[in-house]
Amino acid sequence: MAGAKQSGPKSAAKKTGGVQVAPATGKLGVMVVGMGAVATTMIAGVEAVRRGMAKPIGSLTQMGAIRLGKRTDNRSPLIKDFVPLADLNDLTFTGWDIFEDNVYESAAHAKVLDKETLEKMKPYLETIKPLPAVFDQFYVKRLHGTHVKQGKNKRELADQVIADIRAFKKTVDRVVMIWCGSTEIFMEPSAVHASLENFEKGLVCNDVGIAPSQIYAYAALCEGVPFANGAPNLTVDTAALIELSKRNAAPICGKDFKTGQTFMKTVLAPAFKARMLGVSGWFSTNILGNRDGEVLDDPQSFKTKEESKLGSLEYIFQPELYPELYHDLYHKIRINYYPPRGDEKEAWDNIDIFGWLGYPMQLKVNFLCRDSILAAPIALDLVLFLDLAKRTPELRSIGIQEWLSFYLKSPQTAEGLYPEHDLFIQSMKLKNTLRHIMGQDLITHLGLEYYD
Repeated sequence: MAGAKQSGPKSAAKKTGGVQVAPATGKLGVMVVGMGAVATTMIAGVEAVRRGMAKPIGSLTQMGAIRLGKRTDNRSPLIKDFVPLADLNDLTFTGWDIFEDNVYESAAHAKVLDKETLEKMKPYLETIKPLPAVFDQFYVKRLHGTHVKQGKNKRELADQVIADIRAFKKTVDRVVMIWCGSTEIFMEPSAVHASLENFEKGLVCNDVGIAPSQIYAYAALCEGVPFANGAPNLTVDTAALIELSKRNAAPICGKDFKTGQTFMKTVLAPAFKARMLGVSGWFSTNILGNRDGEVLDDPQSFKTKEESKLGSLEYIFQPELYPELYHDLYHKIRINYYPPRGDEKEAWDNIDIFGWLGYPMQLKVNFLCRDSILAAPIALDLVLFLDLAKRTPELRSIGIQEWLSFYLKSPQTAEGLYPEHDLFIQSMKLKNTLRHIMGQDLITHLGLEYYD
């Protein structure tokens, strides 16, 4: 859906401090893996915003502002007016799914958005029909794909995805790929992931260590297409695909959209640590009834999600630095499939904390959230920021975009570097990265200059 060319930062390249940020001209093609609840909510939401039917609430790229200079300068433009992001009118969607339903049919089945909203956009949503997907039930036990690619080995399947990307490239100016599919079984890096050479040999010999998400990521990176992973699968977080990302200047980032319970943890845990309050236990449980809940009802897929959700507290609390406060923290997570709830997830957290002189206290959090409503703007922002990174030489050449950790449960970092999970530090890192590539001073919040 093309729109008028934009003025300002979208109309000309920005050269700042030796960094050339290419303009966001033409159409941005968004290739979505998995046309389920999250993907259809994002696509329908973008169309609703383009038609003036709704506001892009939850999207930092669309509604967020960024402070420039001193507080007394009163300069806080919208992010989308500060950096050359693709305009929503220039987004074109396609993708793959293991079922043949078009985006309208899939969205109606997901029941995230109301019928009245969907009906208004039905003609547009019906035009987006998924391509056959790469699927193997070994990696997602609870789903039975009927709209799938066939090939004698994983190399052939990867080549078919590459062909899909090349065909789509002919219709747009740039492409980003995002995984909005289901959680695969728990996997750890093996010999096939140690190098790109090993990985490509593994494709030919159908190595069990290569799951469908890795096939999509490989195809995208081969074509120089940025890739985002909205699930906790082992995908681009291996030596092989990091190597390919750098070689082809195709930005990658962490994994697993940070939506409900983990979002709250990365807000609350930094507050406890900042005030030096101890935490002895953190029990988390969830119920949800969408396809994600059905998949996570399988123990092997749940293990993948559990590993992603467990990591944040340990890195935030740093028990090795504060053993008296966090060394004995007991952290437990449960996810239960409950079909009546649909996409309206409910999360409970019981947090046992202690304060002055060791006296105990408790905090209870009951978060009734809409999973896909929280995830959709995250998916949109990742697409737009990865496209920005691809057009920024300093960013695209490094592969991993750690500054996008703000959106993800499992941030990805350079080897040997611990991930930063504190949401507020992540936010500062993201905005300072934008300031940096646009040649603006970084904000430290020191503020002593106001009192000279």
